Amino acid sequence: MNGKRSDQIRQDFFDFFQEKGHLIVESAPVVPREDPTLLFTNAGMNQFKPIFLGEQEGLESDGKIWRRAADTQRCIRVSGKHNDLEEVGHDTYHHTLFEMLGNWSFGDYFKKEAIGWAWELLVDKWGLEPDRLYATVFEGSVDNGLPVDDESIQLWKRDTGIKHSHILKFGKKDNFWEMGETGPCGPCSEVHIDLRPDEERRKKDGSELVNMDDPRVMEIWNLVFIQFNRKSNGELLKLPAQHVDTGMGFERICAVIQGKSSNYDTDIFEPLLNEISRLAGKKYGEDEESDIAMRVIADHIRAVSFAIADGASPSNEGRGYVVRRILRRAIRYGWDKLGFKETFFHKLTPVLASQFKEIFPELHEQEAYVVNVIRSEEKSFLKTLGQGIQLFEEMIDGKKVLAGADAFKLHDTYGFPIDLTELMAREKGIRVDSESFEELMEQQKERGRASGKFSAADSDSMEWTIVSDRDDFEFVGYDMLETETDIIATARDGDKNIVLLNRTPFYAESGGQVADTGYLESNDEVLRVFDVQKRNEGYLHFTDKLPADPKSSWFAHIDMERRFEIEKHHSATHLMHAALRLILGDHVVQKGSLVADDRLRFDFSHFEAVEEGTLNEIEALVNEKIRENIHLQEEREVPLEEARRRGAMMLFGEKYGEKVRIITFDEEFSVELCGGTHVGATGEIGYFRFLNETSVAAGIRRVEAAVGKTSDQLIRDDKILVNKIKQLLENHDNPINEIEKLLDRKKKLEKELDRMQQKQASGTLDDLLKSPDKINGISFISGEITGADMNTLKQMGYDAIDKCKEMTVVILGSADHEKGKVFLMAAITPDLVKQGLKAGSLVGQLGKMVGGGGGGQPNLATAGGSMPDKLKSTLDKSKELIINNLK
Repeated sequence: MNGKRSDQIRQDFFDFFQEKGHLIVESAPVVPREDPTLLFTNAGMNQFKPIFLGEQEGLESDGKIWRRAADTQRCIRVSGKHNDLEEVGHDTYHHTLFEMLGNWSFGDYFKKEAIGWAWELLVDKWGLEPDRLYATVFEGSVDNGLPVDDESIQLWKRDTGIKHSHILKFGKKDNFWEMGETGPCGPCSEVHIDLRPDEERRKKDGSELVNMDDPRVMEIWNLVFIQFNRKSNGELLKLPAQHVDTGMGFERICAVIQGKSSNYDTDIFEPLLNEISRLAGKKYGEDEESDIAMRVIADHIRAVSFAIADGASPSNEGRGYVVRRILRRAIRYGWDKLGFKETFFHKLTPVLASQFKEIFPELHEQEAYVVNVIRSEEKSFLKTLGQGIQLFEEMIDGKKVLAGADAFKLHDTYGFPIDLTELMAREKGIRVDSESFEELMEQQKERGRASGKFSAADSDSMEWTIVSDRDDFEFVGYDMLETETDIIATARDGDKNIVLLNRTPFYAESGGQVADTGYLESNDEVLRVFDVQKRNEGYLHFTDKLPADPKSSWFAHIDMERRFEIEKHHSATHLMHAALRLILGDHVVQKGSLVADDRLRFDFSHFEAVEEGTLNEIEALVNEKIRENIHLQEEREVPLEEARRRGAMMLFGEKYGEKVRIITFDEEFSVELCGGTHVGATGEIGYFRFLNETSVAAGIRRVEAAVGKTSDQLIRDDKILVNKIKQLLENHDNPINEIEKLLDRKKKLEKELDRMQQKQASGTLDDLLKSPDKINGISFISGEITGADMNTLKQMGYDAIDKCKEMTVVILGSADHEKGKVFLMAAITPDLVKQGLKAGSLVGQLGKMVGGGGGGQPNLATAGGSMPDKLKSTLDKSKELIINNLK
């Protein structure tokens, strides 16, 4: 082993394969540019997929076609088959984003060269000890009709110095590599290294630990021999040429060469961990719980930063949702384990950008943008994180299973991805009802789909029944709420009934405004209209049934009350848009909207969350414009170029023709191109009130607001609530002051209760210390402490060690039968720790006996369980455990 820096190790790899005639290529982005089958680049071969499929001959550079290449590829593995997320931070060698060193043959060399060069680089150049290396090969598959890879076995024996007993055979799971469900694939040969001390290696052969998830016996290089293409039906087809695709975990090989037992101890992670330690005021390596959090954060900032730089910003779907999950997971670790209550995560990106400036300049070039996006996401999540964690604690109190509905609430209301909730639950020994959660998620998706356009509106399979051959159509909804009309065609698509009119007052959904509802009436027949959509044929009116006599005269009526409420919300949207731009800045641009009868939703470009004080300022300005009762100025058929010259705001997602409609509420305030319906004057809107402000995606904010009847009802509800609070507080004029007093009193009582419990516990501890049992000269104290929580037990443990100083073991427990919980604590004096007695190991064994588990420091550790009835028998067995641990 030697002390090479990571950048030297990477360059060694490049130089070695350049000498072997390879073209050194740049890493592809972690967001695949032209491969919809992949969420993220998860292997080095992704960018070469067209070559493996025979679509390209090779790599072209300097007028030459290269059939050999080498690179380091940024990879992300957090979903599907290749998912390392749960291990990250808890072990020391899995990562969400990692570098994969690889060398490639595009129909050139094959197994002989790949195996020989792997041995040459690892042993001859880097000096790895040959007897620590193991090679695994494919044992074949009867299901796929594939034989044992005898060729690789013979090459390892003939062309390398590996011990023949170190060549091991494994099945498809370990030694048949596939990029995904479909695509290039083939058998592989992996190189593993045994990093255990010589004494352990003599006791147990490393071959027994290969592929057994022992962190000291791990894979460092995978040599994939691509021979097949897997089709969507599972069939394997031979490729036109055979290829080599190798992947070496850069972080792992650096740890091996630098003689580190953890990837996080290498110079790759050292700058990040130093910065996290500085920000947290805690030293890495002193506390395992803090260390895990620091490792998670150091890992996750790499994945988040590079993903954003490569084009995958946080959002609610697809790649963006994965990035958001990783980011929020890191923030929660920082909050819960390191005490970060303010934004911190974005401060790590500059460290990362500087570190990788030479090899991955993309991040350095976009540093300011990435920092801005991450900071925006942090601020958004921190708004609800504390509340969500508190609610989570309440949800699991006394339970063994977190209900799916509770997990869904954490997701839907507080932004907790399900895997974050599951992580928190695992830490508490709680199971999450994931099946129920997924059902609720699917129901939400169905509601979302149902609220969109009907599929019939896009269907080309509808068969129309022509009622009239006239092809004229007129929308009169700007000026009329009801009109005479004729039905010109009807259609049925599944269970949907559709009517075409020659003249309609019904507004068809567009520009964010929902469609009108109402009814069509003829003589004694009434058709309910519940949606209207635009199509080439005209306005499609979706009705509850088809007309019995479509040729009769019809009268179209809009639900006027609903239309008025929609108009109020649409005009309020214009006023709000203008206020947002005036107060936040001209960078605010609409990115989406919804105008309904009970609310408005507006998405706009803005990197920061809008603070409550700023929202209040915007709200006040909108209401000021409402009170001014500004009259609507509507202009139709205005040339588009003229509208542009006048500075009319053009809305996101709208397609404008040569002539446009301009809606103005004060030429100095709000001038927009708009096809929607509006109030005659702003005073009709009523009171404007924000409902919430959230993040939609990186750099995109969303506000929801209400006016008209909805805001009026909200005001009434608030009045009822305030009056109820006053009644509970005996009609105090200042309820806020009284509530603050009550909360302050509650805190004082809790502190007093805690002080009394600690005093009682101290007395109980003193009684226990007076009469310890003796085990081979060791003082052993154990007992059940009624009513104690984990914090109390821990404090008693520290007090016991402080009082006894030496040759003492203390094991205390507490049972809450009502809630089904057990708390255990083990404390050991330093002299016994030096003799090999570890509190973490001891309490871990005890935890299993009460249906749980635990761990901690060598001198003091805790465990929790769910079987309070087992506490007494567990404490009784603790003496036996101590004797066994001393052997």
